[in-house]
Amino acid sequence: MSSLDHPAVAKVAAALSEAGQHAAAEGIRVLPAEVRTAAQAAEALGVPVGAIANSLIFRVGYDKNAHALLALTSGAHRADPETLAGLAGVEAVGKADADFVRAHTGQPIGGVAPVGHPTRLITLVDTALAAHDVVWAAAGHPKTVFPTTFADLVTLTGGTTGALAGAEENSRL
Repeated sequence: MSSLDHPAVAKVAAALSEAGQHAAAEGIRVLPAEVRTAAQAAEALGVPVGAIANSLIFRVGYDKNAHALLALTSGAHRADPETLAGLAGVEAVGKADADFVRAHTGQPIGGVAPVGHPTRLITLVDTALAAHDVVWAAAGHPKTVFPTTFADLVTLTGGTTGALAGAEENSRL
């Protein structure tokens, strides 16, 4: 089975098409090797690391009612958990382990796409991504990516925009 035949990638392609983002769906690329980090993806694509939309899953709550928060962060910096919590209107966010990520997205760490999940996730989109004409996001598998734009990511996910690195790091950018 090629990566394009992978069930998670097929769900992402279908979600992109259903959202009217046909160019993104048709632009899904299978890379020669897994790219589980923004730096690896940027190198494989020959683009600046800031043009990579890291899909980071955070855990909100720790009981049986815990839910996932998706932060689409520029690969050029790290997401600030306090900033994420503030933008999402929650008390705190925490790390999510691989099982939590797969349970809430149906996708593995390193391949989490902005869409194609079992349920719609609360999503934050980093305004730093707007600096790039083309943004690359994972497509459901660690070897797949698709091209999009900051505006299309916001529309696609219904996400809230913000400077996800927080004030201190953003002042250094």
